[in-house]
Amino acid sequence: MTDDRPIAHVARELGVSRQCAHRWVARYDQQGWAGLAERSSRPHRCPRRTSAEVEQRVLEARGSERAGPATLALSTGVPARTISRILLRCGVPRLADCDPMTGEVIASSRRSDNRYEHDAPGDLVHVDVKKLGRIPDGGGWRVHGRDVTPKRHARVGFDYVHAMVDDHSRLAYAEVLPDEKGATCAGFLTRAAAAFAAAGIPSIDRVLTDNARNYRGCAAFAAAVAELGARQKFIRPHCPWTNGKVERFNRTLAREWAYRRPYTTNHARTLALEPWLDYYNNRRPHTACHSKPPRSRLSPT
Repeated sequence: MTDDRPIAHVARELGVSRQCAHRWVARYDQQGWAGLAERSSRPHRCPRRTSAEVEQRVLEARGSERAGPATLALSTGVPARTISRILLRCGVPRLADCDPMTGEVIASSRRSDNRYEHDAPGDLVHVDVKKLGRIPDGGGWRVHGRDVTPKRHARVGFDYVHAMVDDHSRLAYAEVLPDEKGATCAGFLTRAAAAFAAAGIPSIDRVLTDNARNYRGCAAFAAAVAELGARQKFIRPHCPWTNGKVERFNRTLAREWAYRRPYTTNHARTLALEPWLDYYNNRRPHTACHSKPPRSRLSPT
């Protein structure tokens, strides 16, 4: 190094320990700039890792016995927790996902075959409905606690939060509606498309939904899709994760809006939705948008 300042002074300015600074200087002295490249902290060897012979014995036992770790521990002499780690490390599917007779995987994978993102806003929108229990006047158990009078446990019905998310930008629109009938879903789609147009997504090419009757086989909803000049698409049966962008939005919506704070009335929660949507679309960082809000992926209007 060309600077003769004490390493301790430099370490203090950089906010690192003297040991760390000495280590970096030593690497530079030995290897030059190449010694300062990022390197993995992974150990070169794992002396306590289960041997390959034991792993193979466990895998063979799993294939022949088709049993769980507790049972395999009796036949192999390997602790059950070690067996669990071996199976996880080797990517062995869960017994619940396999045919009990053949051992072949028969359950659908809980993930799409590949992650995708459409090239432009409006190429595809995801639509779904989330059901929320209504809040009784005066607040529910989140306000008063679970140890409340039976009167407060009376059923007050549900709200249906209809949501639409743009696949490319993650821009979202949602409304709290009284039901999830086909005509209600159709009206929501029309209003959501108008909101998207005002935000800078003038057209929608495809509308993706699940296979519920309010979407599939519903004349009103099909007419609303056709009026937009779009095509209707459906997810694979019994695979809600293929509609993952709106499903993930529903989880965020529940955590950050519906259950973020205790509401004393259902109306108060409904009124809080629009300000939260404004925050979500315009200010909240989104990992899919490189920690920028969804609005950042739209052209200024």
